[in-house]
Formats: sequence, structure tokens, C-alpha cells
Amino acid sequence: MSRIMADNMKDTTAFYDRRQAAANAAPSPTLGELLKYVGDIRKEGSGDETPAHRVLEMSETSNEPRSLPFVLSFNNLTYSVKVRSKMALPAVFGGSTTRLGGGGAPATSMEAVGVERLFSRSKVLLNDISGQARDGEILAVLGASGSGKSTLIDALANRIAKGSLKGTVTLNGEQLESRLLKVISAYVMQDDLLFPMLTVEETLMFAAEFRLPRTLSKSKKKLRVQALIDQLGLRNAAKTVIGDEGHRGVSGGERRRVSIGIDIIHDPIILLLDEPTSGLDSTSAYMVVKVLQRIAQSGSIVIMSIHQPSYRILGLLDRLLFLSRGQTVYSGSPTNLPLYFSDFGHPIPDKENRTEFALDLIRELEGSPGGTKSLVEFNKSWQNLKRSRNSISTGNETPTHGLSLKEAIGASISRGKLVSGAGASNDISPNSLVPTFANPMWMELMVLSKRSFTNSRRMPELFGIRLGAVVVTGFILATMYWNLDNSPKGVQERLGFFAFAMSTTFYTCADALPVFLQERYIFLRETAYNAYRRSSYVLSHSLVAIPALVFLSFAFSAITFWAVGLDGGFSGFVFYFFIILASFWAGSSFVTFLSGVVPHVMLGYTIVVAILAYFLLFSGFFINRDRIPDYWIWFHYISLVKYPYEAVLQNEFQNPIKCFVRGTQIFDNSPLGEIDNSMKVRLLQSMSKSLGVNITSTTCLTTGADILKQQGITDLSKWNCLWVTVAWGFFFRILFYFCLLLGSKNKRR
Repeated sequence: MSRIMADNMKDTTAFYDRRQAAANAAPSPTLGELLKYVGDIRKEGSGDETPAHRVLEMSETSNEPRSLPFVLSFNNLTYSVKVRSKMALPAVFGGSTTRLGGGGAPATSMEAVGVERLFSRSKVLLNDISGQARDGEILAVLGASGSGKSTLIDALANRIAKGSLKGTVTLNGEQLESRLLKVISAYVMQDDLLFPMLTVEETLMFAAEFRLPRTLSKSKKKLRVQALIDQLGLRNAAKTVIGDEGHRGVSGGERRRVSIGIDIIHDPIILLLDEPTSGLDSTSAYMVVKVLQRIAQSGSIVIMSIHQPSYRILGLLDRLLFLSRGQTVYSGSPTNLPLYFSDFGHPIPDKENRTEFALDLIRELEGSPGGTKSLVEFNKSWQNLKRSRNSISTGNETPTHGLSLKEAIGASISRGKLVSGAGASNDISPNSLVPTFANPMWMELMVLSKRSFTNSRRMPELFGIRLGAVVVTGFILATMYWNLDNSPKGVQERLGFFAFAMSTTFYTCADALPVFLQERYIFLRETAYNAYRRSSYVLSHSLVAIPALVFLSFAFSAITFWAVGLDGGFSGFVFYFFIILASFWAGSSFVTFLSGVVPHVMLGYTIVVAILAYFLLFSGFFINRDRIPDYWIWFHYISLVKYPYEAVLQNEFQNPIKCFVRGTQIFDNSPLGEIDNSMKVRLLQSMSKSLGVNITSTTCLTTGADILKQQGITDLSKWNCLWVTVAWGFFFRILFYFCLLLGSKNKRR
């Protein structure tokens, strides 16, 4: 027992010993310290205000003790989900039922489905988890797959919906609010979600533009990025693109460090990571954890989940939290593991990895009849003894020196730890010390647009394929409908050309579907911690799409207008170009909206093709409006193809003096069209006598206005059709925004 007491006292004072050692060794500088040493020296006598910079030496940073510690505590965290298991009905009604795979868990609800019933039961993912993490230290959460590691990280990162999670998470003894947590913390997902065609330096620079306030000069942001590149060990890869399956880029370990870098660019107080070493070799994994150690020593709380650390990585960790099926089986320093398992009756053999032995023992107990219940109970008694010894020796379990959360954050801001925060120090709430977003909306718009343009510019093949599809389609239409005449057959061919051309513009917009689907998780990661507003993303997404749409519209219009022989001259061409552009805009907006609703590319393409086919069916080309059944007429008015189709028809047939059916042409497209022309003339004379109207072979019988009436195009003018098409585009962009607003909470239920 004396060994336990001595070891517990050693663990209690180890935190302060490491803090003093870190201060004496000149820890990694905070962002405020880095910016402090940027010299903005004006050239003498010239009035030039361009800043000149000198190289920042790490040894120049102050050795004074850093701010008083932050302590993150989580107490009695419990989280459960409902799962369904099937039960077969008994052979005789009223008899007992037999549970199939239910495991004896109590059912909470039931509904009959066919000859089976679905029973809901609760599965506990976190069961009364408590612990503590301090700045300057790394807390590692360990356990086998399914033990609850990622769930605990999500709980601490506020990624579990309120009401589903029970328990408390506090910082310096005060409840952490969601708004404050988003600003002072960062969450690094297990997957590396990065733009493939940006370099490492560009990726970090865009992150700095998002997370650092515009009050900082461009030169200071660049300095922060360069210092972070050195801190992450990415100097040799700074100019290399991230890469993906089709483009060679940085290695897996470097990509993981970039993912960490974009989330710590603003020097957060709390850094949460979900298995940052997953998929890496031992050397890369060690380098990642070494980077995390330097981040912790610079004044951050680092909490990470890790599957099975190597011996070298174990030496970098300060605290361990072992989980087994959602329960704590060990919590404490790595140095206490041998004593802990020795007291439990399973001593760790010499020269064996302590964590590997612990995980193997936990798996062995999980497979036994009693499970890990004995180890869970032993851990509770062991922790109670440890806490009682600590309280006797120190009198305070959480060494925050009485600092409130507001005071601690204020001290960090004054030292530059959180340069994004600038609030009134006399405000009561700590939320006032940090803004919701680091930059105004217009600046977010500029940075997002620049990033999208940069990434797209380096993949010209994507736009090239889209342009090729439009050019080939226009060329085929131009050659198929070459120089149409003004005969009745020419009228029918023009109608067919317009219907196909308008529907084609919408179908070619389907390639916009995977754009957001590829960026979805990047968007979720960045907006989860308020890197930028969702409205800024929607606006920039729209602005970036417009130049490409203008170019595609002009290419299609120029290829088809004069080749087909459309009417209206230059003014007619200008309107034709505008309606094609409006169609591309509406189609792109519609597909973008669907990409925000449908999570899978193939499912999205199926829905897009089906809905666009319905739009074409109800556009008025195949069946006139007055022939559409009343119960389907509503679909006619929401058809995106209807309005551009009617607009181009009015643009083509608006000339009141242009004739499309003269004299004997009235018999074309009928059985009488095959008889001799002389017979057609005699038929016209007979019709003239019967009707009392003189009809000759040159008499105009059908004008453009007559054709429009025949097609049922009488509701809106061509300009109103254009504005309605444009309005549809804005409407779907607004719907896209609400999809992102409501569907990007990124929280477990």
C-alpha cells in the first residue's frame, strides 16, 4: 500500500515538474509570441510602409512561465442509442416468444411487421465515463474496436446532440457552451479531408485566412504559416500538392500533419483528435504524436484516441484512459500501469509493451463469462484511493489556482494564445471574449472563391470535358438542323431543335452533382468550428460557377444560332445567349440543391435524370398545356424546361410579318401533300369560293403569332420567361443554403 501512495504522490507532482521543465527548455511559441517578433520596419526616408521581416529564432521567445493551466473535466458521461432486434411470433397466439439474437437486453418498444416484431433496446456506448485533461499534457484514449474511443472524443467535441448525452463537460470548473467551444477548440477527424490540388503551404494559408482575424496583416499570417510548417516538420513538402488517387502528392504521414495543421492554425486551447495515427507506419505515427507533444507544451489541452501505441509513442503520452465496451478500466499515468495490473493480480512481464499487454488482457476478459466487470470495479476502488491520497497531499485536485474560465481565457488572449478573440474584459460571460467568426462575410467570400478557383484551375480536364460535351452537342445539333427553312416542316424541326437544345442545357449541368459531394465532409469539418459562415459558402459556390456557365453558354449559342438559321439577327442572338445562360444557371442550381440532399453520386444521377425527363415531358413540347390533365397541370408550371422553351419560341416567332405557311403549303404534312401542285391550286380556288376569301399560292396563312397560339404560349412574354428561369436558379440556391443549415449539424443523435 505504501508503494501505491508513493506512486500516486509522484503522479500528482509530475504535472508541475513537466511544466517547469518545459518552461526552462523554451517551449514552442504561441501565435502571439510568434507575431510579437515580426518587425514591420519602414524604409528610412522613402515612406515605404511595406513590412520587412527578419527570421524568427525559437530561442528568442520568452522563457517566462506561461499562463496558468486550463483543466478540462468530464464527469459521468453516459450515451446510449436504440437498436432494433427481431423476434419471431409464437406458433400459437398468446404463447411466449423466443428472442432471436436479443442477448437478453430489455425491449423498450414494439411494432408488428408481417409475421415478425421489431423490438427496440438501448445499447450503451458510454457508461459513466469520467476523467480530466490538462494543458501541457496529452490524454490518450485507448481500447479495442467498439470500445467507445471515437464516441468519447465526439462527446468532448460537442458532436453528440443535446439530450442524447448525459453528464457534464467543464473547463476550469465551468460548463462549456457550444459557441465558446467552437472557437477555443479544434477537432481533427480520422480521415484526411483536404483539397487535392492545393499545396501544403496554400492549404495552411487558406486556413489562416479563415481562422485568423483580418486585423492581422498578410505578412503576419504568412509568418504563422511558415512557423507552423516548421513545427509540423513539413518544410520539404511545403510546395507539394496534397494529391489524391489520380494525382501524386505528399505521403500519408505528411497529409495527416497537414490535417492537424489546418485545425491548430489559430492556436486553440483544446485539440481533439480521432485516431491521428490510423493507417500510418510506426515512424510517421511517432512523428505525428511528437508534433502533438510540442502543441501540448505550447499551452494546449490535447486529447486523442489511439488504437495501439508503440513503445516510443507511449513515452510521449502523459495520461491514459482505457475503455472497454463504454466503461473505464484504467485512468492514469502510463508509469502507473505496471503497479495497477500488478495489484489487480496480472503483473506485466518485463520487456513487454505495457499497452499491448493491457489491451490483450482487456480483450481476454471481454471474452470471459463475467466480462470486464471485475476490472471496472477494481479501477473504481483504485481511483478512489488515488483521489484521497492526492487531496491529502495537495488539497486541490484541479490545479487551476482558483482561476475562473473568463479569467483564464482573458490571460490567454493577453498573451496572444487566441488572437481571434478580442472582447471587453469587463464582460461577465467568457463568450464575449471570442467572436463567433474570425472574419466578416465579404472576406470569407473572397477566400472561399479564391480557394475554389485555385483548386479548379489545376484540374482543367474537368472543365475541358464539360466544354467538350457542350461543343459536341452543339455541333451535332447544328449539322442536324442546318439552315432550316420557313416551311411547315421547318417549323416542326425548329420546335424539335428548341425542345432538345433546352433540355440538353439542363442535362449537361448534371456534372455539377459530384462537386459538393466531394467537398461535403470538408465543408462539415470547417463549418463545425466556425471557420466561415454557411451563407458565405453558398454565395462563393454560386460566384465560382458563373464564369464557366457564361463560357459554356456562349460556345453553345455561337455554334447553333447562325448554323440552324434562327431569326432575330444580333438582338435575337443576344437574347438566345441570355436564355441559354439562364438555363445553365437554373440547371446548375437545381443539381447543386440535389447534391445537398442526396449523399451518393449514383443515386443523385438517377434522380437528376428522372426529374429532368419529367420536366421535358411537361414542358409543352410533347403535349400542349390545354391538353395536360388538370391533376398534372401543376407539374407544367414547375417544369424548369417550360420557361426557356417558351422564351426561345417567342424569340423565334415574334416577327409579325414573317410567314411560315403560304398558299399550297397548307397541304404539307397531310395526305394531300403528295398530289400535284396544280391540283393544290384548284383546291385553294375551291376553298376560296366556299369561304368567300381569296386564297392564292402566295397568301400567308400562318404567322409566328399563330404558331405561338397553337403551342399554347400566351401566358408570359419572353423576357418574363427569362426572369422566371433566373429566379428558379436563385430559388434552388436558397434551398441549398437551408439544406446546409439544417443538414450539417454533424452530430450524433
